[in-house]
Amino acid sequence: MKDRTYYLKSIIFSAIAILLYSGCKKENKESTAVKKTKKKTVDISIEKQAVLEVMKTYKDAIQNLTTEGTFDLFTPTATVFEQGKIEGTYKDYIDGHLGPELAHFKSFTFSDYEIDATVNLPYAYTTENYLYTIVLKADEEKETEERTIESKGVATSILEKIDGTWKIIHSHSSFKKL
Repeated sequence: MKDRTYYLKSIIFSAIAILLYSGCKKENKESTAVKKTKKKTVDISIEKQAVLEVMKTYKDAIQNLTTEGTFDLFTPTATVFEQGKIEGTYKDYIDGHLGPELAHFKSFTFSDYEIDATVNLPYAYTTENYLYTIVLKADEEKETEERTIESKGVATSILEKIDGTWKIIHSHSSFKKL
């Protein structure tokens, strides 16, 4: 009798274990199915437009001779390279190079501007080709007259989507005088 009770308990225990296991497995499959259906679809054309908007905002600021609002376009550790020189972070570039230059410009305009962007989340890569014209202010103290500089430029930038916002993490530009 003792063996029979033991045998019945073993069968019942095994049956319960099988039922629990198959229930967990079914729940796991359902959970996986829910995760798959919740997967977000990304529209690359919308992401590309967002990347192009970041680059346009930066270009427009430079044409307006300001850096106002541009720090939001770059990560704090973004690296900037210009004309074969490592400028450092974007802050370094503004403080030691572009910021002081803008004060000497009467105007800075881009023309024949072309940009292409490739998005491969969470990164994007842009290539810009353009002509630009800088009109330097006359400086009575230095006895220099107003003058115009025309150059052909190219730039590449790498952006990363961070917390839903595209930020420039690397920028490299070069030019040649016309």
